[in-house]
Amino acid sequence: MDKIQQYEERAELLKALAHPIRLCIVDGLINNECNVTRMRECLNLPQSTVSQHLSILKSRGIIKGRRRGTEICYTVSNKMVKELMQVLMKKETDGESAATAAVSEKQTAAAT
Repeated sequence: MDKIQQYEERAELLKALAHPIRLCIVDGLINNECNVTRMRECLNLPQSTVSQHLSILKSRGIIKGRRRGTEICYTVSNKMVKELMQVLMKKETDGESAATAAVSEKQTAAAT
């Protein structure tokens, strides 16, 4: 692979992440597997909007889906993106970002 192609691939990856909603989704999926319904509730967005963002992330190889019954649960599958998100979000001392903490908090509340 030549350098230009490598730069192009990295640019496409960054373009996919270059939206606040997608950054939030990726940040929340770093340590948590989640389905569209739960993401929609956390983000307070229409299901179609969340699905469009997931489609972009999936097409770039950033996330992958795993079917569980009738739903698909998503998680971050790209190691480079995980490392990049750590730098971008500067994880707090307890190891959780604000977005990850918010998703975990909502999951805990929903379970009780």
